Amino acid sequence: MVSDEALDEVRSRGFTVVEGFLRGQELVEAQAAFADVFPTHETFFADPESHAELVSHQFGGNWKFPFHSWRLNRLAYHPELVSAAERFCETTDLLLYKVEAWAKYSGGADYNQPPHRDFSNHNLLVPRADFRWPQMTTFLLLSDVGESDGPTMIVPRPVTQNVPLSTSIISTKDFAADEVPLIGPAGTLLIYTTDVVHRGSSMTGHPASRFAFLADYMGRDAPWLGRRAWPDSGNAPAWQEIFGRATPRELALFGVPAPGHEYWNEQTITDVGVRYPAMDMSPYRSAMGSSGPTTPQG
Repeated sequence: MVSDEALDEVRSRGFTVVEGFLRGQELVEAQAAFADVFPTHETFFADPESHAELVSHQFGGNWKFPFHSWRLNRLAYHPELVSAAERFCETTDLLLYKVEAWAKYSGGADYNQPPHRDFSNHNLLVPRADFRWPQMTTFLLLSDVGESDGPTMIVPRPVTQNVPLSTSIISTKDFAADEVPLIGPAGTLLIYTTDVVHRGSSMTGHPASRFAFLADYMGRDAPWLGRRAWPDSGNAPAWQEIFGRATPRELALFGVPAPGHEYWNEQTITDVGVRYPAMDMSPYRSAMGSSGPTTPQG
């Protein structure tokens, strides 16, 4: 559970760290889901050359949604993440606008980055300083991360409040003394905003690995914001399972019109049902022509 107090910290400090967001069996299952896609620490270091593409450059192990693992895909709309995003963005009409899984392993790529703000590739403009039209970005750690494991380094927003929001890349030396490392046990969640200065850091331990799942949210009413266009991956086989198993509310996070939306008629219900044979079209058919709300329903 992400408390309202933690979300207030995101607004004031620019980020919050929630230890134990995943725990127990839920964490075990999430780690197993990550291993559906990436080699575990033990598997990678048993034969690094077999996985050389993952460390060919710092983004070699950064893979984009959807993945060939249902149980990993469904982390993107974990109900507590969605709840936090609804409260932070102050709307239930959300879009899940970027999802990535990122595996890092020592001994290959240099993961050190210049300090930067993420808005430059999440926003065609700049963020509003008064938090209107916010974006909630997250890192969910699926491995223990210590100082030597290449933690994300973050500068609290008040430290950089005099740096114009038009500036996305920051001088390395300017705020080095103020950086806070994102360290914590597996299951720790980082929530931050796109105006916060941060960077990836080098892995100084060896052998070391760091596994993280990234999911970002925004309100639907801001087309100048975003990162991924889901239709670009519309032919990926993983969508078949997602459409077959996700609820209408979960599908709405990707932009699928909710039941009752004017998009749905006999033709679209029939044809979408043919495109995704496992999808339950009954909620859309039942709501067709109704005069109820068109915002996403649970």
